[in-house]
Amino acid sequence: MDEHDTLSKDDSAIANQIDNLETQPLVSILINNYNYDRFVRQAIDSALNQTYPRIEIIVVDDGSTDNSQEIITKYGDKIIPVLKKNGGQASTFNAGFAASQGEIICFLDSDDVFLPEKIAEVVNVFTENKDIGWCFHNQQWVDENTQPLPQTSTQRSSQKCDFRALMKAGKLPPPLPATSALCFKKTLLQQILPMFESDGTSADRYLKYVAVALDCGCFLGKVLTFHRIHNNNAYTLRDDKQWVAAKSFILTGYWVKAKFPVLAKLANKMLGMGISSYWAIGGIDPKYQDVVKNYLSTSSPLEKLEIYARACYHYLKKINQSKV
Repeated sequence: MDEHDTLSKDDSAIANQIDNLETQPLVSILINNYNYDRFVRQAIDSALNQTYPRIEIIVVDDGSTDNSQEIITKYGDKIIPVLKKNGGQASTFNAGFAASQGEIICFLDSDDVFLPEKIAEVVNVFTENKDIGWCFHNQQWVDENTQPLPQTSTQRSSQKCDFRALMKAGKLPPPLPATSALCFKKTLLQQILPMFESDGTSADRYLKYVAVALDCGCFLGKVLTFHRIHNNNAYTLRDDKQWVAAKSFILTGYWVKAKFPVLAKLANKMLGMGISSYWAIGGIDPKYQDVVKNYLSTSSPLEKLEIYARACYHYLKKINQSKV
């Protein structure tokens, strides 16, 4: 065998590797950030250190006033920076998705961390299940220094799931994980995004509830993200969690009904849950009374009865739980 034959075989092997790489789906990792300069570098590094090669990393900064933007721009062409005015988490989801090119989209809050095998595991699930539109997985709660905490989010085993009939009937699925465990096919997100950018809307709740109401998917029973718990978390373990949940359910229900009339029963359920949460803490926030009035003005008498029946049920349930 001469030197020319050896070079030809080497060139052929390299060409095959390139072909295999190009046939793998491109994955977009969308990192949303606001004033988390102490965390954002670790989030970006965890995305860069994935074992799966075909990725693009889009970092959307929502008008931070700390050193976040300086940190982000130092990564140069390793990432795609989107620096925008402050508009809330929903606006970062919209901006990141608009800039993405991937067939698969994975979200990452800038205070969380992906494990190195995260994207490879998710791609494998989508590859083996061509008919699914979403893949969610387990998370490990950690402290500010990424040390494991004794409490954690719900852990599930791997299974294929279809909640569409359940949710169209106005029932909620089992608890779903937070932003950094949410992965979607682009074709599904194109039906959902851009989302409404109202103040108070829980962007990840809207995103995951609508997604599982529109398509089947998979839970992946592996911990692939560290979900950091700290004093500035938007929702997890907050002392004012009921206030946050109340306005989130009301606004999410409002926008679900507006954009997806076929999910009206689900929207009614959310509005009822939001009203019940406000009743439990002293009454509906004046800021959102008009939202409730507008929603009810487009509802039939039967729907109104259903909404208030749900509100009463959940209110009484909260009262009984508080007595235990």
